[in-house]
Amino acid sequence: MQVLDLSPLGLFLSAGLVGKAVMAVLFFASLWCWVLIVEGIVAAARVRRALRTARVEGEIAKPLAGVVAAGEAEAHRRIPGETVSEVRSRIADGMARAARELLTRAEGGLPNLAVISSVAPFVGLFGTVWGIMSSFAAISQANDTSLATVAPGIAESLAATAYGLAAAIPASIGYNRIGAAFARLGQEMASFVEERAIALVSRPAEVAREAGPRARREAP
Repeated sequence: MQVLDLSPLGLFLSAGLVGKAVMAVLFFASLWCWVLIVEGIVAAARVRRALRTARVEGEIAKPLAGVVAAGEAEAHRRIPGETVSEVRSRIADGMARAARELLTRAEGGLPNLAVISSVAPFVGLFGTVWGIMSSFAAISQANDTSLATVAPGIAESLAATAYGLAAAIPASIGYNRIGAAFARLGQEMASFVEERAIALVSRPAEVAREAGPRARREAP
């Protein structure tokens, strides 16, 4: 009696050409999914650490350098007749644009996780249907309905389903968890932008107040 190897490699080797193609696509999709998950976790942790450092220690880490530079550029730009509220709004808008670009770059392949989580089950379903079709073809060729005739095709179809789930489940979990993490980072970034905009607006006023007494002391 021939024993069917139920290991992932054994099921792959015993599958037909179409089944092998489906399993290979799903296997590489699963690997890519884990790469994207690790990249998303690392990027979110880096931005969160930079925000915490900026708020607690007052130091601007590299990920936030572009956001702060955008605010500094807007603060040094003078528009005649502009009120303090308008200046603060302009600085906040400039920093918000830079922050959105930063978060978009940090998210990286997050949309690809959504694609994998939604497409992988259907690719696995295609492999399932093809394996069942192979079982019916084997029945017609052997004119036998015994389990030994249909087992290889059924095993191939179930293996394709398992490969599809192995790619889709981590991708779905990773997309939701990392997406939620970046949503929280977006809120923290908005608070940081607002605080930084207020600081940049109030800084010229503080300099002017310090310069006034100094000018009166130095006056003859």
